[in-house]
Amino acid sequence: MKGSCAVGVRDSQAPISFHPQQRLDFASMSYPMLSDLVRDVTGANLPLPLPMFGLLVAVALLTTMWLTERELRRFYAAGRIGPAHRRTKTGQLDVAPQELVTGLAVAMVVAGIVGARIFHLLEYPGAFIADPLGMIFTRSGFTIYGGLIFGLGAGTIYAKRHGLPVPALADALAPALMMGYAIGRIGCQVSGDGDWGIAADMALKPSWLPQWLWAQTYENNIAGVLIQPPGAYPAPIYETLMSLVAFGVLWSVREHPFRAGWLFALFMVLSGIERFLIEQIRVNATVDLLGLAVTQAEIVAVLFVIVGVVGLVVLGKRAGA
Repeated sequence: MKGSCAVGVRDSQAPISFHPQQRLDFASMSYPMLSDLVRDVTGANLPLPLPMFGLLVAVALLTTMWLTERELRRFYAAGRIGPAHRRTKTGQLDVAPQELVTGLAVAMVVAGIVGARIFHLLEYPGAFIADPLGMIFTRSGFTIYGGLIFGLGAGTIYAKRHGLPVPALADALAPALMMGYAIGRIGCQVSGDGDWGIAADMALKPSWLPQWLWAQTYENNIAGVLIQPPGAYPAPIYETLMSLVAFGVLWSVREHPFRAGWLFALFMVLSGIERFLIEQIRVNATVDLLGLAVTQAEIVAVLFVIVGVVGLVVLGKRAGA
């Protein structure tokens, strides 16, 4: 499903066809469970029923928390952010802001899951009307922008309740969120969760590019889909690469002298550009907007870029100027 990191409803016009299963090369394989990967790499058939997507999401979450904690510690030491407040039975206790990262992560993750599901339902209203309970309670069907927007909303509420300045916290989160997204997309690629792109046009493939970077069949994918050779564009790989580049940009300028919130505005611009570009080779439900067939993700991506550019302009003065 385009626009999410899970198996979900695919557009009926998806240009992916099927074929009798056949053994393909290692690079085109998917590994829904850890046992699948271990068996293919070592030949050992071990009982390791751990979902690869879930494992990599856990890695993404822990990495995001670590990077955020690191940045908050740096902000606190430099005086860019003051102490946070933690409620106790006897009143209120001042603590270093990095000590609240775990609570912040829990709030954002829970809200993000809800938001990701809501945006998915809005993206496929027909399927929701046909089977509302099935769409709500399935383990699949999540839209990343819904998770991001709801998660950021929950993070804002959490920050205000604990006396954390939202713009500074957003700057601390910006590189961490981009890295977490990059790692999460690795989970999509490895498990073969349906986030691949449209059928690859082999006539456009550069001769120097490896086959697996242009088209993959995702054999043994968790979506249970058999993809016609030569395969679909491995969109999660492209998203991971673009996100890593964006992380590098954010990390290199994180000590910028501009006002609080500027780095997060840059994150919004880079995130929006990345998502808009990848939408051009992915399959998703479209809506009519002023005569144009656009996806939900494209609309949100453009809004992210616009808001981010405004933020860069407004906050582009040196702090204290």
